[in-house]
Amino acid sequence: MSKDSTTLIGIDTGGTFSDFVYIRNGKIRVLKILSTPKNPGEAILTGIKRILSRSATLVVPNGNGIPQDKEFDYSIIHGSTVATNALLERKGARTALITTKGFKDILEIGRQNRAEIYNIYVDRPQPLIPSSRRFEINERTLHDGSILKEINPDECDELLKKIESENITVLAVCFLHSYANAKNEKTFARKARSKNFNVSLSSEILPEYREFERMSTTTVNAYVAPIMNAYLNSLQKNLPDISLRVMKSNGGIISAHSAGKESVNTILSGPAGGVVGAFAAGKQAGYGNIITFDMGGTSTDVALCPGQIPMTSESNVAGCPIKIPMIDIHTVGAGGGSIASLDAGGALRVGPESAGADPGPAGYGKGNDLTVTDANLYLNRLDPGHFLGGEMKIDSRRLDSVMSKKSKQFNMDPVTLAAGIIQVVNSNMEKALRVISIERGFNPADFAIVSFGGAGALHAAELARPLNIKTIIIPKNPGIYSAIGMLYSDFVKDYSRTVLLRIGSDSSPRGRSRLGQTASSIIAKLEKRFHPVEKQAHREMLNEGIAIEKIAIKKFIDVRYKGQSYELTVPYSSNFLAVFHKAHEQFYGFSDRQRETEVVTIRIKCTGKTTNPRVNKTIPGNSISLAKARSRKVFGFNKFENASIYMRENLRPGNRIKGPAVIHEYSSTTYVPKDFNVRVDEYENIIMRRKT
Repeated sequence: MSKDSTTLIGIDTGGTFSDFVYIRNGKIRVLKILSTPKNPGEAILTGIKRILSRSATLVVPNGNGIPQDKEFDYSIIHGSTVATNALLERKGARTALITTKGFKDILEIGRQNRAEIYNIYVDRPQPLIPSSRRFEINERTLHDGSILKEINPDECDELLKKIESENITVLAVCFLHSYANAKNEKTFARKARSKNFNVSLSSEILPEYREFERMSTTTVNAYVAPIMNAYLNSLQKNLPDISLRVMKSNGGIISAHSAGKESVNTILSGPAGGVVGAFAAGKQAGYGNIITFDMGGTSTDVALCPGQIPMTSESNVAGCPIKIPMIDIHTVGAGGGSIASLDAGGALRVGPESAGADPGPAGYGKGNDLTVTDANLYLNRLDPGHFLGGEMKIDSRRLDSVMSKKSKQFNMDPVTLAAGIIQVVNSNMEKALRVISIERGFNPADFAIVSFGGAGALHAAELARPLNIKTIIIPKNPGIYSAIGMLYSDFVKDYSRTVLLRIGSDSSPRGRSRLGQTASSIIAKLEKRFHPVEKQAHREMLNEGIAIEKIAIKKFIDVRYKGQSYELTVPYSSNFLAVFHKAHEQFYGFSDRQRETEVVTIRIKCTGKTTNPRVNKTIPGNSISLAKARSRKVFGFNKFENASIYMRENLRPGNRIKGPAVIHEYSSTTYVPKDFNVRVDEYENIIMRRKT
């Protein structure tokens, strides 16, 4: 039988669960299984086997590997935590750093800003590469790209021989000012690669000025790339006839081959997929301004989208600055598996420690700690009989035992303790929502929450209330929505080049200062700088298999006033200066058109458009009574109250529900307090609104 279509499988590996989704014939099909933290690929392969076993006709290629469906081609888009975990746990490759003579300690010196300004005893994170594995070479490139000292091939050979004798095969190479001229870096790289070293070049990873951030980003890539590459190769070996793509932190996808070389771009790949999917769901429901709220088993990720997906080029993961374009996501250690404890003062504390997938919450049957999931079970907001559609059994006896033990230890009755755990974790997540909204000048009341993740819909209403948010959107299958978002992602590659061009003030004669240039002459220079980067972007996107007519390029530039240390990124156009002045006033409350400006960096975002999977609208029908299962007592406003129970698979567009209620589905549970009402829209999204 000939294959008649390609089925995309989205996979998101989380700390507690691994999520799988695929769309066929306009219908979403999902799967959720416990993660295998010691070997993430084990859960992935188990999930794919289960997906393929649901198909009609299977064959086993060459008598081994994963069974293949003869009727369909499959393409996997994978959000992986492998690079993230390698960095967080400091379990990356044994790596050496090679830099310009006199500068090997930049990685350790870093910047003078302090995370805890009043703590004189603060411990700074140790650099990924210790001093003993940081090496210098006698070369020098100046800031304008001119080479003061060429690299000596004999010195390269001698240094590589020494490194090889120390059983190091992975190199991070960052020479001074290589963003302006990469000749010396490339000369060294050719030598190293000819001797089978795994090399990460700063001029390839981040061709921008600011030596510390460039060195740190390059070092992170070198440190995690071999781990990521081995993981992807292992997956591909077991999936010989299935295309494998990887989600990037910027919300796009790349081939597994590219991800293995540029692994630093996958540090936040899973959460990025969630934001892409949530933004699409918000637009689908008619809301352009949204706050994404992704509460999983280990952490909660939030992002504010004022009509567009927010981007940033600066982040810090595990004490390592990373300067690459990525979706601006704020993360806190609050999830279903977050552990309840008492702090030094005897106050109730929840997280950031998590029970994870193993041992997991007490209710999963092995854990001895009390978690947020356990509290929701004890308060009847979760039903033990509907966990993963009834596939996962809850150990109620163990939960009661641990709850009894902890309530005595914490000197609280069990219900007060469970309610307190919910209140504390909600407070932690509310603070995160305030960080991305109020602290950045946005009124959260102007936004709708798109809630997803396995635990999000249980808590969303109680977070919306104190922030005066009126609308909550809960898409279908919210517990696996990061995986769904990956199916809507395009190929995206980001490029940057530092240019450092000064422009005269608007008020000076003809827009010219003594040192600066006119704005019109800058445009010509910028076009010349953009041209080779555009060519590179087109070439690499074609290599990813994207047709030329599906490639789109957007240009941006980083601009600042002369004397400033930081820039604003604005769209590139002939009137970019006016756009910059306006943006500066919006962000900082003032602008100065009489002051000289500088174009620091040019940026290109190249997108290869993919075909988004088709999801059919659902025909209205079914009386709400067909979805109502029964009623039960659920803890609400400081007491247990009678709540209606609904099965989401039986809800249809047009159905309406009044709180208090609980809505069960395979991947998640929605709690509707008594001050909220629900309607189901044409795409089966739950639209929850506060009663006026």
